[in-house]
This record gives sequence, structure tokens and C-alpha cells, in this order.
Amino acid sequence: MSHIQVTKRIFVWSGPRNISTALMYAFAQRTDTRVFDEPLYGYYLAHSPAKEYHPGTDDILRTMEHDGGRVIRAMLDNQEKPVLFFKNMCHHLLDLDRTFMREGFNVILTREPKEMLSSFREVIEKPAMHDVGYQAQVELLDYFRKESLPFVVVDSKDLLMNPADYLDRLCQRIGIPFEAGMLSWEAGPRKEDGIWAPYWYANVHRSTGFAPYRPKDIPFPPSLEPLLAACQPLYEELMRYKL
Repeated sequence: MSHIQVTKRIFVWSGPRNISTALMYAFAQRTDTRVFDEPLYGYYLAHSPAKEYHPGTDDILRTMEHDGGRVIRAMLDNQEKPVLFFKNMCHHLLDLDRTFMREGFNVILTREPKEMLSSFREVIEKPAMHDVGYQAQVELLDYFRKESLPFVVVDSKDLLMNPADYLDRLCQRIGIPFEAGMLSWEAGPRKEDGIWAPYWYANVHRSTGFAPYRPKDIPFPPSLEPLLAACQPLYEELMRYKL
């Protein structure tokens, strides 16, 4: 019997700085849902050069599973709630077998590259394509289409422009009822936060809901112009399939 017949699994495949933690907090308010914060992060750092420059690497590697296959089996075996929400960074997949994705509903969460890169640079000063996820997201998009897997692309800005309507439509696509409680949460950290939260989650810990969209008004760093040029067409391809 397929796992999805028992438990609804939501696999979110986000790039960094894409309100993925706020979306996780929203789903954590649901009465039927358990959320999980980047379960593949330990695997990713153990098998990529990112371990050299990601903040908190030593703690992450000390406390998390390094075997990606074991992490996937744990995601598929868990049946503790009717809905399980797995917030993942798309680049954490590396070379893992992706057939497990047919056991759930896949959400690609993305953001306009100029705004995302400006934000990401505040933590990682010299990002490369393998850090920011756009190429990995397009590869996932191609995989979902080829394998006829259910998926949706969510643009962070669209969600922030009208959270209630957007979450309602997203829940409909996933096949679960919308709950109004998803729109707000208590300020501060959550027990599900990854050990890396002190480095990345300051803004969401101050929030009590989705912040209204405001365009970034800081100058874009010239050093990131080549990466922006590479990311933009990938983002535009993703937008062809957005909710």
C-alpha cells in the first residue's frame, strides 16, 4: 500500500531566503499537520563544499543524519499526523534518487532573483548557482513533468500580496482544507526549528504572520550581476507554472 494513501505528504523544494520558514510556521498552525525543518541539511553539508562556509556547520553535522537515504525513509515511514510538511532546500538533494517524490505533493517555492540574491548575500557573501537553487528547481520542474508528478510552483511575492487567498488556493491544489489559523502564529522560535535558526530566522522569529510585501530598496551589489543574469531565465521558466 502506498504511503500517500495513509498520510498526505507535502514536499517543499525551496531556494534560500524564500519565506520558506514562514510557510512552515503557517502549516505548523494546522490542527492536522506536523512540520519538519530541512531534514536533508546534514546530508547536504556532509557531501558538498558548502560545509566550508555555512554558519553552524559543526553543530548541524554533529546532530543530523548524514545518510540521505535514511532521511528519505524516515520521511516516508512517518505517519504521526494526517498531513506531514517537509520544508526542504532544493539544492540539498544533490544526487539522491528522486522517486520518493511520487509519495507526496511537491511544492517548488521560489523568489525573484534580484531580491533573493540581495537577501542571501547578508549571510553568504559570495554565493554561486549551487547555493541559490534556481538550476536545481528547474531540474525538479523537468523531472515532475517527465514523471507526471503532481506539483505547483509558488512565488513568494504572490503569497505575500494576499496570504489568505493564496494559501486557500494552495491548499486546494494540495488536496487539504484551508485553515484560517495558518495566517498567524506567536512570535519567537518553534520547537521544530533547525539548529541553524539563530543564523537565518531572526526576521521570522519577530513575526506573527506573513509580512506585507515590500520591494527591497538597497543597491544591488555589482559582484552578483553575473549570477543574477544566470538566474533570471531559470526563474522565468519556473513562472510559467506558478499557482
